[in-house]
Amino acid sequence: MKFRPLHDRVVVEALEQEEKTAGGIIIPDTAKEKPMQGKVVAAGPGARGESGDVTPLDVKAGDRVLYGKWSGTEVKVDGKDLLIMRESDIMGVLE
Repeated sequence: MKFRPLHDRVVVEALEQEEKTAGGIIIPDTAKEKPMQGKVVAAGPGARGESGDVTPLDVKAGDRVLYGKWSGTEVKVDGKDLLIMRESDIMGVLE
């Protein structure tokens, strides 16, 4: 199934965090925090302004992004856990 977000929405696949700390301590699943980094899977065409003009998004598919801990809505598409969020929920692109 193909999924295309509308307007200024972005579909992000969360990147898993490390299972170990820098010191080698293994973190159990119950103690892990929600990931805050992800990869953009799809992006909508852009936000529509009051005049009707579409402003394109700054992010595109394939970008690694940093977003807020509680941002987006969790959905499952084709067995994959994804997040749908507005572009404004994304704090920046990791380069």
